[in-house]
Amino acid sequence: MSAASWASLQEAAGPVSRETFERLVAFETVFQKWNRRINLAAQSTQDDVWRRHILDSAQLARIKPGAKRWVDLGSGGGFPGLVLAFLLAERDGASIDLVESNRKKASFLQAVVGQFNLPARIIARRIDDAYPLVSTPQIVTARALASLPVLLELSAPWLTAGACALFHKGRDYRAEVAESAQRWSFDLVEHASATDAHGVILELSDFAPTDLRSATSE
Repeated sequence: MSAASWASLQEAAGPVSRETFERLVAFETVFQKWNRRINLAAQSTQDDVWRRHILDSAQLARIKPGAKRWVDLGSGGGFPGLVLAFLLAERDGASIDLVESNRKKASFLQAVVGQFNLPARIIARRIDDAYPLVSTPQIVTARALASLPVLLELSAPWLTAGACALFHKGRDYRAEVAESAQRWSFDLVEHASATDAHGVILELSDFAPTDLRSATSE
């Protein structure tokens, strides 16, 4: 078990109740048990789940503290989707949809949502089959899922409708941003990761295909 602390959670996520901290500590234990059975995350991170996964996920809540409708793509072991669900439980009317096509992982997600009574809904479908099932989101998230150009293609139906994206990325993100800019126009804010010296959270908004943006400006 990694060294969890209420202070570290608040530093990453902003104001968080003691109850939510204790629920996330309990979730870490549940995650560890499931991870030994169905490999939810790399075993190399098993001894540092709190920092590497929970705090890394929780930092998104600080970036968009007022958002209430979220969707997480390729939720896998619940990062960031389940962690955000714990935090969103403190926001009246907030909820998150977790899209995960792997049945074993979707079963884990559903078990945690049920055990902790989280404001989350599991959509056990491929992302491109989930569009009509997802409540209109304000925020789209994804972590360790795909390159930025692929993420933008997958989330375009929500982003072009006005949603904002928060995507975890590593040290090579600039090349992915440059490639994405050939196909899409967007406003970009780079947030330094609170847990990874080489990582960033990319915040993308005002999203449109470059050909459409060019046509409307002529």
